[in-house]
Amino acid sequence: MDEGARCRDIGQHREASGNPERGTLMRYAVVIEQAQGNYSAYVPDLPGCVAVGDTLDEVEQEIRDAIHLHIEGLKEDGLPVPPPTTLAEYVTA
Repeated sequence: MDEGARCRDIGQHREASGNPERGTLMRYAVVIEQAQGNYSAYVPDLPGCVAVGDTLDEVEQEIRDAIHLHIEGLKEDGLPVPPPTTLAEYVTA
């Protein structure tokens, strides 16, 4: 397990605003950070969309749920759903 932040494209949401005829799968970059005793996650393209969990598996499921709820809330409020634009890459330094 890598220490520090991890980026994974675990956030997926079927979004119809891009193409009203059919849903389009949107993949959001998620940053997962290991803290003391738990993990936290956030979605750079969805400000305020965060989650925590005791294990890596738990935080991954929690952030998936948070993405779905966040997008549902934006739609209910008549706000645009931000498209995924963040790219994640590991570099050797």
